[in-house]
Amino acid sequence: MSHTSVVLVNGGKGTKILNCQPFLINWSWKRGSIMKMFVWWITVGLFVGLWSETAFSQTAGGPAAKSMLSGSSATGSVTALSPVAPSQSVEKTALIVTRDYIIGPEDVLEITVWRNQDLSKTVTVRPDGRISLPLIGDVGAVGKTPVQLTEEISAKLKEFKENPSVSIMVNQVNSYAIYLLGEVTKPGKYPLKSKTTLLQGITIAGGFTPVAARNKLVVFRFIENGAGLSKIKASYDDIVLRDGSLQNIELKPGDTIVVPSETMVLMP
Repeated sequence: MSHTSVVLVNGGKGTKILNCQPFLINWSWKRGSIMKMFVWWITVGLFVGLWSETAFSQTAGGPAAKSMLSGSSATGSVTALSPVAPSQSVEKTALIVTRDYIIGPEDVLEITVWRNQDLSKTVTVRPDGRISLPLIGDVGAVGKTPVQLTEEISAKLKEFKENPSVSIMVNQVNSYAIYLLGEVTKPGKYPLKSKTTLLQGITIAGGFTPVAARNKLVVFRFIENGAGLSKIKASYDDIVLRDGSLQNIELKPGDTIVVPSETMVLMP
């Protein structure tokens, strides 16, 4: 190994030779140690960083987190994209009172003739089942669907207007109603907005009073073609406690349900 010396001039009085090898060796050792420590800390830091990232990803991606994330995502996708379940569609369809709406007395119709405000009117179906319109006069409405009435009005307007465009909107449904009287909490007229059974009709009226003869229920129903009224008897106990579910009939527009009192039943 070579030796490193430094020559100093002492004001011209002579020279002094110093040996610097120990100092250089000591400095080299220190510098190497510092570099090794620096590299070691960098390595440890990288290792800790990678370990932390892996642990966090495993924790965040665990079953619970995945369940929450996939649950919210799936819920959003199902709400936006999946069609209505067939069973739900059938259940809602079963509540329909009638497949085709039949116009009845007291219904309010909005009749619009395109580009003709004078012929466009909002009318109420009279008790005789007719409506009155400009130019064509009275038109029978009861017993017809809005489509059928539209075609009839269009045909009559052709005498006065070429290719009339007519549309009918049912603004108010007043003819679909049932009537409850006798020993119910709230007797009166109730709209028939969806399919309703006898027991549901009584529930709408607040149920029975304490003196109601619940096993002597009577439903009066109009016979088709206006041939009078039919009388249907029913028993609450038979419907609920026995096999009398057929007595829990589906109510139709115009039905009248009578709940007599116990005193009326006992009268000869």
